[in-house]
Amino acid sequence: MNPIFNKSLVALAALGVVSFAHAAEVKIGVAAALSGGAGQYGNAIRNGFQLAAEEVNAKGGVNGNTIKLVIEDEQGKKEEAINVFKKLIFQDKVLMVFGPTLSNSAQAADPIAQGAKTPVFGTSNTADGITSIGDYVFRNSVTEADVLPETIKVAARHANIKKVAVLYGNDDVFTKSGYDNFKKALEDLKIPVTTTETFAKGDVDFKAQLTKIKASNPDAIVLSALIAEGGPIMVAARQLGINVPFIGGNGMNSVRIFDLAKEKSDGLWVGSPWSIENQTAENTRFIAAYKAKYNAAPDQFAAQAYDAFYIVTQALGKVSLTGKLEADRKALHDALPAVKWSGATGSFSFRQAAGKGGKPAGYDAVQTPIVMSTKAGKYVIEK
Repeated sequence: MNPIFNKSLVALAALGVVSFAHAAEVKIGVAAALSGGAGQYGNAIRNGFQLAAEEVNAKGGVNGNTIKLVIEDEQGKKEEAINVFKKLIFQDKVLMVFGPTLSNSAQAADPIAQGAKTPVFGTSNTADGITSIGDYVFRNSVTEADVLPETIKVAARHANIKKVAVLYGNDDVFTKSGYDNFKKALEDLKIPVTTTETFAKGDVDFKAQLTKIKASNPDAIVLSALIAEGGPIMVAARQLGINVPFIGGNGMNSVRIFDLAKEKSDGLWVGSPWSIENQTAENTRFIAAYKAKYNAAPDQFAAQAYDAFYIVTQALGKVSLTGKLEADRKALHDALPAVKWSGATGSFSFRQAAGKGGKPAGYDAVQTPIVMSTKAGKYVIEK
């Protein structure tokens, strides 16, 4: 039996793309953090993929072929992500892999896919250097380097921010990369930093750092954190009487902030290509479909996964699959960079990243960020 297809395929040349005499099954891997601290991202990501896959399959699949998602829990851990990638690529023999959830895990696991010449597509990895791993690495998650300067610029204009304190997680690739990009953006915008404090994943007491921040009298706190720590940090700050705005990175852009920080969630500024308040036709359809299926509102991570699935199906529609795994993986790899898509997250295209040591790099997202702030339990788009 063929590793990708479970039935034979017959090309119809008149269509210009491959079609099939019998419905075939194309296996696509999903490595997501469904448990652990990153589960609030990974479960939304899985939901986005499942919704998109059901929609595509209900309309006849891609060229008449059903897409089967092979979903594995990588727990938000580097070691598990490596194990899951090996299983999906070498044992399950998927055509490609979506994931993993965290940039930390992508730095560890993406080289497995690159070495096996299997396309890997990140939907939530925004740290620097991910796509420099190699040319089989793709992502539609806009980098912090592209989003953070605009977030700071808009927040500073609206909230009259002249000086800031910085607080970041110093033990995670994503949060450290976020800090680096925040630092550069602040320098470029000539916004001085009153103090810089750090924390680690799993910390629950932030009083010492926030006390120092309060004493430095900033106009805002720049926060590079995952939501698990970021939500409690906002609560602790408000309890200490620190009522200045927070400016967050990608990890803070989640409706989970309203559950974690409740009435203390106001005053958070984030940037993303996606907003639940963005009322385009594509986004309105996505939000309605997501709510109907899951009885909950989607977040950025669900939206990016949803769009990523459609981006890949656009490429698959132009590929003449042969049933030979190595050749089909390369064909998908070759077709993906040219895809342009307009979905829940807006207009999308790829750009090739800068390589290292003369080696070809992978592909980053080209999208326009939307800057939002939290007010009364919802995100509000700011101009």
